[in-house]
Amino acid sequence: MRTMMASMKTALLVFLHWVLQYAVCRDVFVPAGTLYRVAGFPLSLPCAVSGYEGPRTQDFEWFLYRDDAAGRQMGVVSTRDKGFPYAPFQARVRSGEVRVERDSGDKVRLVIQRLRAEDQGKYECYTPSTDSTYQGNYSATVPVKVIPDTLQISYSRVLAGQPVPEGVELKLTCSAGIQSEQLTHLSIMFGKRSDGEGLGSGAGGVVSTVREIISIDKLLGVVPGHLYKKRYNDEEITLEKRNGEAGQDVYVMKMRAVQPDDTGSYFCEATQWILDPDRSWQKIAQRTLDIGNLTVQQLAESLSITSSPRGEVTLQVGSPLMLTCEVLGLPSEVNSGLLVQWMKRGSVSSDVTGTGGVEVEVARMSPDGVVSWGDDLSRGSGGSLEKVAEGKYSLKLFSARPLDSGVYRCVVSVYAGTGNPGPATPATLTQRSEGVTVNLKSKDVLVAAVAQLPRGPLLKRGSTITLICNATVTTTGPAQAQVQWLRWPIPERVIKKEQSPASDVTLPDPPVEEKPRLVASLRYDGVAEIYTNGSEVSVDRLSAISYRLRVHAATMDDQGMYACHAQAWGQDPHGLWYDTGAKAESNPVTVYLYARAADLLLIPLVIGVSSALFVGIFIIATVTCCFMKRLARQRTPK
Repeated sequence: MRTMMASMKTALLVFLHWVLQYAVCRDVFVPAGTLYRVAGFPLSLPCAVSGYEGPRTQDFEWFLYRDDAAGRQMGVVSTRDKGFPYAPFQARVRSGEVRVERDSGDKVRLVIQRLRAEDQGKYECYTPSTDSTYQGNYSATVPVKVIPDTLQISYSRVLAGQPVPEGVELKLTCSAGIQSEQLTHLSIMFGKRSDGEGLGSGAGGVVSTVREIISIDKLLGVVPGHLYKKRYNDEEITLEKRNGEAGQDVYVMKMRAVQPDDTGSYFCEATQWILDPDRSWQKIAQRTLDIGNLTVQQLAESLSITSSPRGEVTLQVGSPLMLTCEVLGLPSEVNSGLLVQWMKRGSVSSDVTGTGGVEVEVARMSPDGVVSWGDDLSRGSGGSLEKVAEGKYSLKLFSARPLDSGVYRCVVSVYAGTGNPGPATPATLTQRSEGVTVNLKSKDVLVAAVAQLPRGPLLKRGSTITLICNATVTTTGPAQAQVQWLRWPIPERVIKKEQSPASDVTLPDPPVEEKPRLVASLRYDGVAEIYTNGSEVSVDRLSAISYRLRVHAATMDDQGMYACHAQAWGQDPHGLWYDTGAKAESNPVTVYLYARAADLLLIPLVIGVSSALFVGIFIIATVTCCFMKRLARQRTPK
């Protein structure tokens, strides 16, 4: 039994050894053929070996069986024997035109830099044995056909290198074609070389950076370069294929508007592709054609914005104001959209015009000619913004108002190469003109305001408070007063308990100033506005100069110090009203509210009830006290 088990174990070990030997036997791999390659261009044949014994770095030898040599073997190149090449290849191997490039220890490729017609034939990759036993496949062959070079490429116009303005359209044309019996595809690529600082080229060396702009690939799809995807998606860069003559197609690349970064040397590259038997695309021929140099002149170097009149302008209120903006240095050959804006900066709340305050937009004209006005929409009927000539724009205010004073600037945004940009399109350049200071002289206006409380019975809680404001405006021409009523709380005097070191007189604290509350107003056009949420308030005009404020059913919260503020509004020759800036404040009027008669009757009632209650409690306490003392004496033992 033991003898049988030992025999079976030995047989199993022999079988496993045979299987392992078969599984790890040497095998050599080359691409499936036939391979078609073009004369004058590189040939690269990979070869790999597996299942070998011995060192990881294997040797390789290449042989060629030419079609016209009746099957005779010819040594091409070897990794272990420098004298291996036959005579036709010796000089080419020594010059490096024919060589073996190693990818790893067991993977190499035969490279023939410039393929010749006589290089056609069957190539064999052989790996000398490093195995203990000779098993497996030690070589593999692949047929290679050398086809003639028919790739042609040309251009119709060369770039002369003269500076072109930023925003101009660039059109490059490249013609290419192939005449081949095999099914091959042609791809076209437009690219640019530009000089840049080399990061790894020594001490500040300059290297050439190559950028792929756009191409039609081997599958006939349009592919933009990595840095040009956005411009391609925005349709700023296009590539079109047209039918040509003599077997060549025409490829036209357009840049709608060149940018400063487009400066460089342009080229067109045509590549011939073939689909190998392993279903992989291989590049078999390529030609590059230099089109020329392009220099882009930046728009900022030539563009300037001027406004007129220059310096300072002084006008009477109601006079027309006209400002002109002119765009200079814009290249005529560039189709550019312009956004023209008039901006104004000035402290409209102060009497002095200056450069301070917030800058606001007065009006704008979009690139498609649409005019819109800023925050003051009323200017749409009182002014205009027009294009009077090419690059010249005029802003007119038919009747200037005091609020129109300030520093005006013309702001122009240029969309180079884009006549009608979209809302999200960024401007190529934005420039501002010098400021024009506009001063407006108002007519001599005098305003006076006097507030009074008419004589009458004492004001009590629930009464109607009536206040009169006499506001007069003295000027030439139509004018109206705009009256506002304000109320302050009555200040309370707080007496300090500590005395002055110099005398026995106590010193009061200074009154605390509080902000007034706006009660009501009557505008220059007769519109009344009420601002209080408490008592019912009304305001009206009694005469040309007299304005009345009434607080109905007044409460204690309505007492205080009242005053009226008057502002003078004038009317210009066109019938438009404007704030002259003249104003006046009246004297303060103090309003006290006294208690009503019904409220006074409560005082004796409260005092009487309180007194009676106090007397009752006193009598009860006294009687109770005496009674308790007498009771205590009766219980005391004698």
